[in-house]
Amino acid sequence: MKKRQISTKNDVLFLAAAFLVSLAVAAAFSQVHKSAGAKVEVSVDGSLYGAYSLREDQEIPIEINGVTKNVLSIREGMADMVTADCPDQLCVHQKAISKSGETIVCLPHRVVVEVIGSEERELDGVAK
Repeated sequence: MKKRQISTKNDVLFLAAAFLVSLAVAAAFSQVHKSAGAKVEVSVDGSLYGAYSLREDQEIPIEINGVTKNVLSIREGMADMVTADCPDQLCVHQKAISKSGETIVCLPHRVVVEVIGSEERELDGVAK
């Protein structure tokens, strides 16, 4: 008769620790490989509202039907929604963004702010 091997508490702890370490490495790798963005594009209801450089500190009032609904602040290369007149204020509580592909969304006003990478792309050996 074969004896069945029973997992011990140490085996379960080892597997859990290995899983957590692999998640941490994957998260760190994805954050390191995101490039810093050059600008943010603001869209309202699916239409481009404007594109703004992350290199220039500025405040952008986002107006809908002539009324300022949101204010986007760009400071030190980061974009942050500082005010909004929507009831949930989720866009205001989102962290500031600066890396390519990151977004801030205000659903009630249908405002999307997305960081776009540099326009200058170098050609590689194949594209030349």
